[in-house]
Amino acid sequence: MDWSSLPPLTALRAFAAYADTGAMAEAGARLNVSHAAISQQIKGLEEHLGLTLLDRQKGAGALTPDGRALADAVLGGFADIAGLCAELTGRDADRPVQISTTPSFAAGWLMPRLADFRDRHPEISLMIDPSPELRSLTPGGIDMAVRYGSGTWPGLDSTLVVETPIVIAAATELVGDDEYASPAELTKFHWLQELGTNEASEYLARYGAVLDKARGLTSLPGNLMIEAARAGQGVMVCAGSFVAADVAAGRLRILFEDRRKKGYFLVNRPGALRPAARALHRWLLAEARTDRSAKK
Repeated sequence: MDWSSLPPLTALRAFAAYADTGAMAEAGARLNVSHAAISQQIKGLEEHLGLTLLDRQKGAGALTPDGRALADAVLGGFADIAGLCAELTGRDADRPVQISTTPSFAAGWLMPRLADFRDRHPEISLMIDPSPELRSLTPGGIDMAVRYGSGTWPGLDSTLVVETPIVIAAATELVGDDEYASPAELTKFHWLQELGTNEASEYLARYGAVLDKARGLTSLPGNLMIEAARAGQGVMVCAGSFVAADVAAGRLRILFEDRRKKGYFLVNRPGALRPAARALHRWLLAEARTDRSAKK
Protein backbone atom coordinates (compact mmCIF):
# COMPACT_ATOMS: atom_id res chain seq x y z
CA MET A 1 0.00 0.00 0.00
CA ASP A 2 1.22 3.49 -0.83
CA TRP A 3 0.66 5.11 2.54
CA SER A 4 1.76 8.51 1.31
CA SER A 5 -1.18 8.63 -1.11
CA LEU A 6 -3.79 8.37 1.65
CA PRO A 7 -5.63 11.54 2.75
CA PRO A 8 -4.91 12.88 6.25
CA LEU A 9 -6.67 10.81 8.91
CA THR A 10 -8.04 13.93 10.60
CA ALA A 11 -9.78 14.94 7.39
CA LEU A 12 -11.22 11.47 6.91
CA ARG A 13 -12.55 11.45 10.49
CA ALA A 14 -14.20 14.81 9.97
CA PHE A 15 -15.78 13.71 6.70
CA ALA A 16 -16.96 10.41 8.22
CA ALA A 17 -18.54 12.22 11.17
CA TYR A 18 -20.32 14.59 8.79
CA ALA A 19 -21.54 11.73 6.60
CA ASP A 20 -22.77 9.91 9.70
CA THR A 21 -24.62 12.87 11.21
CA GLY A 22 -25.56 14.92 8.14
CA ALA A 23 -24.72 18.20 9.87
CA MET A 24 -21.52 20.19 10.44
CA ALA A 25 -22.49 21.23 13.97
CA GLU A 26 -23.33 17.69 15.12
CA ALA A 27 -20.20 16.28 13.47
CA GLY A 28 -18.15 18.90 15.32
CA ALA A 29 -19.83 17.96 18.60
CA ARG A 30 -19.01 14.28 18.05
CA LEU A 31 -15.33 15.14 17.55
CA ASN A 32 -15.26 17.97 20.12
CA VAL A 33 -14.34 20.63 17.53
CA SER A 34 -16.22 23.52 15.95
CA HIS A 35 -18.46 23.14 12.91
CA ALA A 36 -16.06 25.49 11.09
CA ALA A 37 -13.22 23.03 11.71
CA ILE A 38 -15.28 20.21 10.20
CA SER A 39 -16.04 22.34 7.13
CA GLN A 40 -12.37 23.26 6.74
CA GLN A 41 -11.24 19.64 7.02
CA ILE A 42 -13.73 18.52 4.35
CA LYS A 43 -12.61 21.31 1.98
CA GLY A 44 -9.02 20.21 2.50
CA LEU A 45 -10.01 16.60 1.77
CA GLU A 46 -11.71 17.69 -1.47
CA GLU A 47 -8.56 19.56 -2.51
CA HIS A 48 -6.38 16.56 -1.67
CA LEU A 49 -8.53 14.21 -3.75
CA GLY A 50 -9.43 16.66 -6.50
CA LEU A 51 -13.10 15.72 -6.04
CA THR A 52 -16.31 17.38 -4.89
CA LEU A 53 -17.67 15.41 -1.95
CA LEU A 54 -20.53 17.66 -0.81
CA ASP A 55 -23.38 18.77 -3.06
CA ARG A 56 -23.68 22.25 -1.64
CA GLN A 57 -26.57 23.12 -3.96
CA LYS A 58 -28.85 20.57 -2.28
CA GLY A 59 -28.42 21.77 1.27
CA ALA A 60 -27.08 20.24 4.46
CA GLY A 61 -26.11 16.61 4.49
CA ALA A 62 -26.13 16.13 0.71
CA LEU A 63 -23.24 14.11 -0.72
CA THR A 64 -22.20 13.77 -4.33
CA PRO A 65 -21.95 10.23 -5.79
CA ASP A 66 -18.18 10.36 -5.13
CA GLY A 67 -18.87 11.58 -1.61
CA ARG A 68 -21.33 8.77 -0.92
CA ALA A 69 -18.88 6.14 -2.21
CA LEU A 70 -16.10 7.51 0.01
CA ALA A 71 -18.44 7.82 2.99
CA ASP A 72 -19.50 4.17 2.71
CA ALA A 73 -15.87 3.03 2.61
CA VAL A 74 -14.66 5.29 5.42
CA LEU A 75 -17.61 4.63 7.75
CA GLY A 76 -17.26 0.89 7.19
CA GLY A 77 -13.53 1.01 7.86
CA PHE A 78 -13.87 3.05 11.04
CA ALA A 79 -16.66 0.77 12.27
CA ASP A 80 -14.45 -2.28 11.74
CA ILE A 81 -11.57 -0.63 13.59
CA ALA A 82 -13.80 0.41 16.49
CA GLY A 83 -15.35 -3.05 16.73
CA LEU A 84 -12.03 -4.85 16.68
CA CYS A 85 -10.53 -2.52 19.29
CA ALA A 86 -13.53 -3.20 21.52
CA GLU A 87 -12.99 -6.96 21.11
CA LEU A 88 -9.25 -6.76 21.77
CA THR A 89 -9.57 -4.56 24.86
CA GLY A 90 -12.61 -6.38 26.28
CA ARG A 91 -14.83 -3.29 26.23
CA ASP A 92 -17.56 -5.31 24.51
CA ALA A 93 -17.51 -8.12 27.06
CA ASP A 94 -21.16 -7.52 27.91
CA ARG A 95 -22.28 -7.46 24.27
CA PRO A 96 -24.42 -10.52 23.39
CA VAL A 97 -22.77 -13.21 21.30
CA GLN A 98 -24.38 -13.00 17.87
CA ILE A 99 -24.82 -16.05 15.67
CA SER A 100 -26.50 -16.16 12.27
CA THR A 101 -28.14 -19.34 11.02
CA THR A 102 -30.98 -20.52 8.84
CA PRO A 103 -34.40 -20.81 10.50
CA SER A 104 -34.47 -24.54 9.83
CA PHE A 105 -31.08 -25.11 11.50
CA ALA A 106 -32.07 -22.92 14.43
CA ALA A 107 -35.33 -24.81 14.95
CA GLY A 108 -34.16 -28.31 14.03
CA TRP A 109 -30.72 -28.47 15.64
CA LEU A 110 -29.74 -25.47 17.72
CA MET A 111 -32.81 -24.71 19.85
CA PRO A 112 -33.34 -28.28 21.17
CA ARG A 113 -29.76 -28.20 22.53
CA LEU A 114 -29.50 -24.60 23.69
CA ALA A 115 -30.69 -25.24 27.25
CA ASP A 116 -27.43 -27.09 27.89
CA PHE A 117 -25.41 -24.04 26.89
CA ARG A 118 -27.55 -21.82 29.12
CA ASP A 119 -26.92 -24.19 32.05
CA ARG A 120 -23.17 -24.08 31.42
CA HIS A 121 -22.91 -20.35 30.75
CA PRO A 122 -25.81 -18.47 32.38
CA GLU A 123 -23.75 -15.25 32.28
CA ILE A 124 -23.52 -15.16 28.46
CA SER A 125 -26.27 -13.41 26.52
CA LEU A 126 -27.03 -14.61 23.00
CA MET A 127 -28.56 -13.03 19.91
CA ILE A 128 -29.68 -15.60 17.31
CA ASP A 129 -30.38 -14.27 13.84
CA PRO A 130 -32.48 -16.90 11.97
CA SER A 131 -32.13 -15.81 8.36
CA PRO A 132 -31.36 -17.62 5.09
CA GLU A 133 -29.32 -14.60 3.95
CA LEU A 134 -25.53 -14.69 4.24
CA ARG A 135 -24.76 -12.15 6.96
CA SER A 136 -21.39 -10.40 7.02
CA LEU A 137 -19.11 -11.29 9.91
CA THR A 138 -17.57 -8.00 11.03
CA PRO A 139 -15.94 -6.76 14.25
CA GLY A 140 -18.62 -5.54 16.63
CA GLY A 141 -21.33 -7.40 14.72
CA ILE A 142 -22.12 -11.06 14.08
CA ASP A 143 -19.52 -13.29 15.73
CA MET A 144 -20.16 -16.51 13.83
CA ALA A 145 -22.61 -18.14 11.44
CA VAL A 146 -23.85 -21.58 10.47
CA ARG A 147 -23.91 -22.02 6.71
CA TYR A 148 -24.78 -24.89 4.40
CA GLY A 149 -22.27 -25.78 1.70
CA SER A 150 -19.00 -27.54 0.96
CA GLY A 151 -16.98 -25.73 3.64
CA THR A 152 -15.20 -23.10 1.57
CA TRP A 153 -15.91 -19.43 2.20
CA PRO A 154 -13.00 -17.10 1.26
CA GLY A 155 -11.57 -15.25 4.21
CA LEU A 156 -13.40 -17.33 6.83
CA ASP A 157 -12.53 -20.35 8.95
CA SER A 158 -15.07 -23.17 8.84
CA THR A 159 -15.67 -26.41 10.78
CA LEU A 160 -18.25 -29.06 9.92
CA VAL A 161 -21.12 -29.25 12.40
CA VAL A 162 -23.76 -31.43 10.74
CA GLU A 163 -23.04 -33.64 7.74
CA THR A 164 -26.24 -34.06 5.77
CA PRO A 165 -27.46 -34.21 2.18
CA ILE A 166 -30.18 -31.98 0.79
CA VAL A 167 -33.33 -34.02 0.21
CA ILE A 168 -36.70 -33.79 -1.49
CA ALA A 169 -39.29 -34.93 1.04
CA ALA A 170 -43.06 -35.03 1.37
CA ALA A 171 -45.81 -36.69 3.35
CA THR A 172 -46.73 -40.13 2.09
CA GLU A 173 -50.39 -39.09 2.11
CA LEU A 174 -49.49 -36.50 -0.54
CA VAL A 175 -47.13 -38.42 -2.85
CA GLY A 176 -48.24 -41.98 -2.10
CA ASP A 177 -45.96 -45.01 -2.32
CA ASP A 178 -45.14 -44.64 -6.02
CA GLU A 179 -41.54 -44.55 -7.22
CA TYR A 180 -40.51 -41.38 -9.06
CA ALA A 181 -37.81 -41.63 -11.72
CA SER A 182 -36.92 -37.94 -11.65
CA PRO A 183 -37.68 -34.86 -9.53
CA ALA A 184 -39.35 -33.48 -12.66
CA GLU A 185 -42.24 -35.88 -12.02
CA LEU A 186 -42.93 -34.06 -8.75
CA THR A 187 -43.85 -30.77 -10.44
CA LYS A 188 -47.47 -31.89 -10.43
CA PHE A 189 -47.49 -31.17 -6.67
CA HIS A 190 -47.45 -27.91 -4.76
CA TRP A 191 -43.91 -27.06 -3.56
CA LEU A 192 -42.55 -25.57 -0.34
CA GLN A 193 -39.23 -23.81 0.14
CA GLU A 194 -37.45 -21.87 2.87
CA LEU A 195 -38.21 -18.16 2.84
CA GLY A 196 -35.47 -16.10 1.19
CA THR A 197 -34.13 -18.95 -0.97
CA ASN A 198 -34.76 -20.38 -4.42
CA GLU A 199 -34.02 -23.96 -3.41
CA ALA A 200 -37.05 -25.55 -5.09
CA SER A 201 -36.57 -23.99 -8.51
CA GLU A 202 -32.78 -24.43 -8.36
CA TYR A 203 -33.10 -28.12 -7.46
CA LEU A 204 -35.55 -28.77 -10.29
CA ALA A 205 -33.45 -26.78 -12.77
CA ARG A 206 -30.61 -29.30 -12.35
CA TYR A 207 -32.97 -31.89 -13.80
CA GLY A 208 -34.24 -29.70 -16.60
CA ALA A 209 -37.57 -29.06 -14.90
CA VAL A 210 -39.43 -25.97 -13.75
CA LEU A 211 -42.10 -25.42 -11.14
CA ASP A 212 -45.66 -25.65 -12.41
CA LYS A 213 -47.11 -22.19 -11.77
CA ALA A 214 -50.59 -23.66 -11.78
CA ARG A 215 -49.62 -25.70 -8.71
CA GLY A 216 -48.00 -22.75 -6.94
CA LEU A 217 -45.13 -22.36 -4.48
CA THR A 218 -45.16 -21.38 -0.82
CA SER A 219 -42.09 -19.78 0.79
CA LEU A 220 -42.00 -19.74 4.58
CA PRO A 221 -39.53 -20.03 7.48
CA GLY A 222 -37.79 -23.40 7.64
CA ASN A 223 -39.49 -24.70 10.78
CA LEU A 224 -42.93 -23.82 9.40
CA MET A 225 -42.01 -25.39 6.07
CA ILE A 226 -41.38 -28.74 7.75
CA GLU A 227 -44.67 -28.44 9.64
CA ALA A 228 -46.48 -27.77 6.35
CA ALA A 229 -44.83 -30.79 4.72
CA ARG A 230 -45.86 -33.03 7.63
CA ALA A 231 -49.43 -31.85 7.07
CA GLY A 232 -49.26 -32.91 3.42
CA GLN A 233 -49.34 -29.37 2.06
CA GLY A 234 -46.50 -29.77 -0.43
CA VAL A 235 -43.15 -31.20 -1.50
CA MET A 236 -40.13 -29.53 0.13
CA VAL A 237 -36.37 -29.16 -0.19
CA CYS A 238 -34.50 -29.38 3.13
CA ALA A 239 -31.54 -30.88 4.98
CA GLY A 240 -32.02 -34.62 5.44
CA SER A 241 -30.98 -34.65 9.09
CA PHE A 242 -33.85 -32.34 10.04
CA VAL A 243 -36.48 -34.82 8.86
CA ALA A 244 -34.79 -38.07 9.92
CA ALA A 245 -37.16 -38.54 12.87
CA ASP A 246 -40.19 -37.82 10.67
CA VAL A 247 -39.01 -40.34 8.10
CA ALA A 248 -38.41 -42.98 10.77
CA ALA A 249 -41.90 -42.37 12.15
CA GLY A 250 -43.48 -42.56 8.71
CA ARG A 251 -44.67 -38.96 8.68
CA LEU A 252 -42.45 -37.99 5.74
CA ARG A 253 -40.88 -39.82 2.85
CA ILE A 254 -37.51 -38.95 1.24
CA LEU A 255 -37.88 -39.03 -2.53
CA PHE A 256 -34.45 -37.82 -3.73
CA GLU A 257 -31.07 -36.92 -2.21
CA ASP A 258 -28.35 -34.52 -3.34
CA ARG A 259 -24.98 -35.21 -1.68
CA ARG A 260 -22.83 -32.77 -3.65
CA LYS A 261 -22.57 -30.39 -0.70
CA LYS A 262 -21.38 -31.68 2.62
CA GLY A 263 -23.55 -30.05 5.27
CA TYR A 264 -23.72 -27.26 7.83
CA PHE A 265 -20.50 -25.53 8.85
CA LEU A 266 -19.70 -23.16 11.70
CA VAL A 267 -17.85 -20.19 10.20
CA ASN A 268 -16.03 -17.27 11.82
CA ARG A 269 -13.38 -14.70 11.03
CA PRO A 270 -9.78 -15.93 11.37
CA GLY A 271 -8.09 -15.12 14.66
CA ALA A 272 -9.01 -15.33 18.30
CA LEU A 273 -12.67 -14.98 19.24
CA ARG A 274 -13.66 -12.86 22.25
CA PRO A 275 -14.13 -15.05 25.37
CA ALA A 276 -17.94 -15.24 25.30
CA ALA A 277 -18.00 -16.06 21.60
CA ARG A 278 -15.24 -18.63 22.10
CA ALA A 279 -17.35 -20.38 24.73
CA LEU A 280 -20.28 -20.70 22.32
CA HIS A 281 -17.97 -21.81 19.49
CA ARG A 282 -16.45 -24.57 21.63
CA TRP A 283 -19.85 -25.73 22.86
CA LEU A 284 -21.28 -25.94 19.32
CA LEU A 285 -18.36 -28.06 18.12
CA ALA A 286 -18.58 -30.30 21.20
CA GLU A 287 -22.29 -30.86 20.53
CA ALA A 288 -21.46 -31.71 16.91
CA ARG A 289 -18.87 -34.28 17.99
CA THR A 290 -21.34 -35.84 20.43
CA ASP A 291 -23.92 -36.14 17.64
CA ARG A 292 -21.48 -37.81 15.28
CA SER A 293 -20.35 -40.27 17.97
CA ALA A 294 -23.94 -41.19 18.77
CA LYS A 295 -24.64 -42.00 15.11
CA LYS A 296 -21.68 -44.40 14.76
